[in-house]
Amino acid sequence: MRKLLLFLLVALVGIITGCSVNNGTKESELTVSAAASLQEALEEVKETYSTQYPDINIVYNFGGSGSLQQQISQGAPVDLFISAAQDQFDTLQAKKLIDQQHTVKLLKNELVLITQKNNKNLLSSTSLTEDVISRIAIGTPETVPAGMYAKQAFVSLGLWEKVEPKLIRTKDVRQVLTYVETGNVEAGIVYKTDAMISDQVRIIPFEEEAQHDPILYPAGVISGSKHKEEASKFLEFLRGKEATKIFEKYGFQAALE
Repeated sequence: MRKLLLFLLVALVGIITGCSVNNGTKESELTVSAAASLQEALEEVKETYSTQYPDINIVYNFGGSGSLQQQISQGAPVDLFISAAQDQFDTLQAKKLIDQQHTVKLLKNELVLITQKNNKNLLSSTSLTEDVISRIAIGTPETVPAGMYAKQAFVSLGLWEKVEPKLIRTKDVRQVLTYVETGNVEAGIVYKTDAMISDQVRIIPFEEEAQHDPILYPAGVISGSKHKEEASKFLEFLRGKEATKIFEKYGFQAALE
């Protein structure tokens, strides 16, 4: 009996030791809050990154940049923030919530009009003022950068007052895309990269006269991050050749600083 107990004790110690060796590398969880328009591209980046750094588990939180900025301001546990506009990023920087030593201008994008593929009524931005277009989806300008850019473009073209009564405001740019795909609205304003992932919409470029702020995606490590080293490492990877190639696949352009 004693021999059996001794054998079981030795076996148990061996199992515990083996588990300790196998799990010797502690996994770090990195929380990245990023603009909704980056979702598909960043998911693919994650796959590539995880094969090279399996000890780092990246967890994404996608949403409107304004909502993400508010979450971070309220103390949400975030390690890295990628915004679709400079305003939200600057707000966090002013509050010293972004590590000034680890910030970059990461990407560029374009603004476009979209409608369902079989809708032939939308030919240009001026078509939005016609009676055949009754509902236009844009991100809420106060919290969604794409909506802010859309308002700027309409104001510059002298169309804002004419289209404003038709607007359906959304929580992020992906909701705009969904509304157009499902026919809940006749038109929407999204980033070119959002339109490119859908085979159900037709793209109509804005006129050259349309003016809005440059669409830049700033990124930075959160000052209160408990994983600053890992966050900085991932940020550098996002600027590298492998990640850039993935971003370009989805229609983004690298922002040259």
